Amino acid sequence: MSLRTLISVHVGNVPESGGEDRAPTAEPVPTGRVVAAEDALAGVLDGDARAALALIRARSFGSPPDRDDWERLADSAYAGFARAVLETAAARAAAIQAGEIPYVADKAFTAEEVAALGRAFRVALLRDDTWLPELLDRLLPAVAVAPTPARTLPSQALVFELARSAQEFPTPEAAAALRAVRGIVRHAGVPKQLDRSLKRIDAALADRTEVAFRLPDLGFGPDGVHRRVVGEYEARVTAGDDVTLTWHRSDGQALRGVPAAVRRDHPARLKELRQLVKRARAHLTTLTRALEGALLAESGQAYGRWRAEQAGHPLGRSLIERLIWEVEVAPGEWRAGLPVEGGRRFLDAAGEPWAAVGEDSAVRLWHPVRAAPGEIRAWRDELTERRLRQPFKQAFREIYLLTPAERETRVYSNRFAAHILRYRRLYALFKARGWQAGMLGPWDGGHEGEATRVLPGRRWRARFFVEYTDLTWQEELAATDQVRFERRTGDGWREAALEDVPPTVFSEVMRDVDLFVGVTSIAADPEWTDRGEDRFRDYWHRAGFGDLSASAEVRRDALARLLPRTRIADRAELTGRFLRVRGSRRTYRIHLGSANILMEPDDAYLCVVASSGGAADGLFLPFEDERLSLILSKAFLLADDAGITDPDILRQIERGV
Repeated sequence: MSLRTLISVHVGNVPESGGEDRAPTAEPVPTGRVVAAEDALAGVLDGDARAALALIRARSFGSPPDRDDWERLADSAYAGFARAVLETAAARAAAIQAGEIPYVADKAFTAEEVAALGRAFRVALLRDDTWLPELLDRLLPAVAVAPTPARTLPSQALVFELARSAQEFPTPEAAAALRAVRGIVRHAGVPKQLDRSLKRIDAALADRTEVAFRLPDLGFGPDGVHRRVVGEYEARVTAGDDVTLTWHRSDGQALRGVPAAVRRDHPARLKELRQLVKRARAHLTTLTRALEGALLAESGQAYGRWRAEQAGHPLGRSLIERLIWEVEVAPGEWRAGLPVEGGRRFLDAAGEPWAAVGEDSAVRLWHPVRAAPGEIRAWRDELTERRLRQPFKQAFREIYLLTPAERETRVYSNRFAAHILRYRRLYALFKARGWQAGMLGPWDGGHEGEATRVLPGRRWRARFFVEYTDLTWQEELAATDQVRFERRTGDGWREAALEDVPPTVFSEVMRDVDLFVGVTSIAADPEWTDRGEDRFRDYWHRAGFGDLSASAEVRRDALARLLPRTRIADRAELTGRFLRVRGSRRTYRIHLGSANILMEPDDAYLCVVASSGGAADGLFLPFEDERLSLILSKAFLLADDAGITDPDILRQIERGV
């Protein structure tokens, strides 16, 4: 019996691996037959693929198989099987939606079938099969929404398994499909879980730049606008800093909201347009994360292809033209600019235009770690003057260079050692930033651990060591230790000297670690010293008012440009590590790292728990930074301390006056 016949007996019609793109017809099969088909296939695969499948099937939740195993499986006859069983799953889900199979919540597939479908989905994602997006658009909604008004799902387990699969082998289409399902699922707990998965998918897309920049044709014109006539009105979906839906009369006059006639007579068209907005936003979110990951690229891509597929794409153009790119104008010589006119020309840091060179010239994202200080300052000035907010920090991105101490220690960095962090927040941030880490806790073997991140390109891996410290005031704490780097070799990972790590890799890893410390350190909690806990008081004062990290230095640079534009310019000045603000009652120093406050002349601590924004909401900020917004909010409050009415704040201020 042939392999094709063998699988068809269990599953249904099986396409030829690598054949034409039309999806096969697959009839629903009884529960358990998907697993039986995979068992049958395992017996006839070639040796390497059979061994790979055995290792993959034996995987544990916390120990995923090596990518090489997946690649061996994807290059075998398993690829045809994957398509067949996924078609079977889609057909069964459709039958449930049509009432042909009785609906029972979360019973559309057995646990064994979910695992097998997850393996099939991973193989299809890894191969980036062209038939997969259309199938996914049929399968995901059908397993995520009950055919009745119930808030349950035909298979919550399969939805989560597909999301986990996309975290390992992400594609923009899979991310977009999951985002679309997140918007229609009725179960209260599923969207939160999908949000966590989508963050990890977006981060993982940076490792698959060959697919991450793929953008769909959603009907947007060259100007980034999708136009559609609905009754007597025109709807315009515009891709800019955000994706917006606006309505216009036939004469072009803009309306404030949705016309009543459209709501009444064309509800389906209105729903379709709103879905288009969500879909476009989802693609731009995915592209933004992928672009940030591409900052690590050294070689770049062909200019002609970049211009056609990214800079000139109606949907992606709004992102591309807010980022700084550099073109290799001669071997080893790169020139930076902001693209305009769909990438046909560039503007330099002085706003002067220049044209790119040949179609095959390399183009890549500009990273400040490769630039001279004067060039960095020029770009920051230009973006601030133009009031251009980039989709992620680029010109104002923190950079981390090797220090003399790190050259001395050679293979590890202690730059961020000996900090006390809130462990639960730290663990969540590890996951959000694409770091892998086991859970620490007060159990045997749970006191020491590490977080690892494999960098895009899979040639470098970073290790950040942490230690479980204590449970204090019902909060788990961790202490930080070394950061190390490893290079991938033919037989695994080998420790590397810090001097051998590419500057972009070193800088981006240290930027992540700085973020972990800055966001989760107890020093960033203005109320910590009021808890009566003395054990970490010295650390809190040292870290809360100490030397500035690279992120705080960038914050200082931004404030130097912003303060002269504010109404408190004559009462605020930057002095070393602080923003010094003169009020009517006292003078205050706000630390640029922690945002903690000291009052002159006795350096008394002032606890102000203020939300970010506030009086600074109308001020243009060149990048999103909650701590920068918080510092500005406190500065505006304290500059007008005569107007403060909060009795707790007034009591602290007046205590030393």
